[in-house]
Amino acid sequence: MPSLRLSQTLLAWAAFVAAGLLFLLVAAIASLVVERISGSAVRSRLLNEGITWVEVRAEGLQIQLYGTAPNEAQRFHVVKLTGDMVENSRIRDRMDVAPPKAFEPPKFSLEMLRNDDGIQLIGLLPDGAQRDDLLAKAQALQVGSEVQNMIETAAYPAPDGWQPALDFGVAALTMLPRSKVSVSPDGVAVTAIAASDAERRSFEAALAGVRPEGLPVTVEISAPRPVITPFTLRFVKDAGGTRFDACSADTDKARSRIVAAARDAGVTGRILCAVGLGVPTPSWADAAAAGIAAVSALSEATITFRDADVTLEAGAGVSQADFDRVVGDLTATLPEVFSLDAKLAKSETVQQGPAEFTAVLNGETGRVELRGRLTDEAQRDAVGAFATSLFGTGKVYLAPRLDAETPDGWPVRVLAGLEALAQLKEGKLVVRADAVTVSGVTGSQVAKARISQVLSDKLGQGQTFKVDVRYDEALDPIASVPTPQECAEDVADVLKRHKIKFAPQSAEIEGASNAAIEALTDVLKRCPGARMEIQGHTDSQGSDGGNLSLSQARAEAVLLALQGRQVDVSGMSAKGYGETQPIADNASEEGREVNRRIDFVLAGVQKAAAAPQVGKDRDAAPAASPEVSPEAAEDDSPSLAPKKITVRPKPRPEKQG
Repeated sequence: MPSLRLSQTLLAWAAFVAAGLLFLLVAAIASLVVERISGSAVRSRLLNEGITWVEVRAEGLQIQLYGTAPNEAQRFHVVKLTGDMVENSRIRDRMDVAPPKAFEPPKFSLEMLRNDDGIQLIGLLPDGAQRDDLLAKAQALQVGSEVQNMIETAAYPAPDGWQPALDFGVAALTMLPRSKVSVSPDGVAVTAIAASDAERRSFEAALAGVRPEGLPVTVEISAPRPVITPFTLRFVKDAGGTRFDACSADTDKARSRIVAAARDAGVTGRILCAVGLGVPTPSWADAAAAGIAAVSALSEATITFRDADVTLEAGAGVSQADFDRVVGDLTATLPEVFSLDAKLAKSETVQQGPAEFTAVLNGETGRVELRGRLTDEAQRDAVGAFATSLFGTGKVYLAPRLDAETPDGWPVRVLAGLEALAQLKEGKLVVRADAVTVSGVTGSQVAKARISQVLSDKLGQGQTFKVDVRYDEALDPIASVPTPQECAEDVADVLKRHKIKFAPQSAEIEGASNAAIEALTDVLKRCPGARMEIQGHTDSQGSDGGNLSLSQARAEAVLLALQGRQVDVSGMSAKGYGETQPIADNASEEGREVNRRIDFVLAGVQKAAAAPQVGKDRDAAPAASPEVSPEAAEDDSPSLAPKKITVRPKPRPEKQG
């Protein structure tokens, strides 16, 4: 019996233990199921709300929330959404809140508008004295009326780059009477209008001289087309070849057509052809191309277009048959508005009488000597007064011989010749009954065209004149000043021919390098204030720090050498780069020799959108350009010529008796 009871007791305890274990197992499984379902439900709800920065962890019956909330409101919102899914007692908030961001300073900017009506200032400036200083400078430019002030200020410090940009913007506004200047810490944008192409180039050069190094600047300066009167084109073929004495066009497309015709006729080199206003007809390019082709077909000829009047002069070597053929073709080809006067020179020399008037202009003194024949005292006084107005008081020596038998039209020919001579630096005028000749030297590329315009206009259709004028770049005040790019190219050319060498491991310039320093001095004295960086470079031998220090010392030694030779180094800086920029292989002695060098690099160069580069021919005639680009040839801008033929008045009948 006792053993039976013991067995029953043990069985009861075993059943109890088994039941307990089963309960625990069921409870654990249930907890895992609840944990998985709760965590999944909370994640889905948060994702549906677009909240992705929260990490949900289900641990037992607890829902733990991790992450960084953008702000306190977002953190509370997540806790509330989770509480809608599970009991609040099961939620454990482990989230952080991002610290509040400091208020960002405002974006400072300034727009300055200046025209004939006054100055307007619009924008936001840092709080301080800048506003009052700016208003004072603007008011000094606009005397007699108040500056339109729409400037606000904010109590924040000026950002990096703001002060250099503001100073450059004010300088640009001061230089440009018709402009819009936009200033920001990121750069300055300048839009302006110039009165002429020469003024546009002057403005661009002035702005480049005051632009701070490293400041992004965009400059767009436009210039109106010049008015050309009379609208003139003169094309010549003689023993010296084919050439233009004057060339005018009304559009870029017309200029392209005329240049192409001249190329076909044998013209080489750069062709200057001014684009301007005043053309008598949209058919100008067609007529000019036909006239150039006519000259090309003859052995010696000149064609002159003066508005709608056309004069073709064939040389004595042209046969009558060729002359008749070319004139017939040209007459049929010219548009209806043009009138043609064609003449063939006689092979025999014809004496036109002894009448002659000369004027000699001295290039050094500017004094002009007038000799020869004039009709009477009244004409002498008129010529003297006209010459004084052209050449200046005290610059005219007048010693004519009075002759009442001078040819018809003599006063007009003399006055027209003097006006043409005034376009030159040095030259001579010869007036005869059969021709007016102007020869000499000029420092302006537009002088030859202007002389042709004056003589063609004053002498009238069918009158013979000759222009023998040479352009001398040394006399051109603008051409003699090189551009920054030309300065850099000239310096590079010197360094190709001469190398600056130093004593080993020293910044002392060797005596053999004096020729290089002297050549650089000659170049840089023509480029005052050039913004350039003198760079020192070494080979790879030695330590990095030692090479960097040595290259810096050598660059500074070159800067001091130039300064000692009276070179303006205000725009130059010296910087060493050590061995970091090799241009040859340091494994060989030849390569290391190449890497030990001094370079000059143009500093602060930034090209504008639309803005053009100016080279050796940067001082060409206003609105004139070199060979027309394909883009210009596609220009379809309309001609401003009249659309109808101008009816010319009939000549008055000659008086009888």
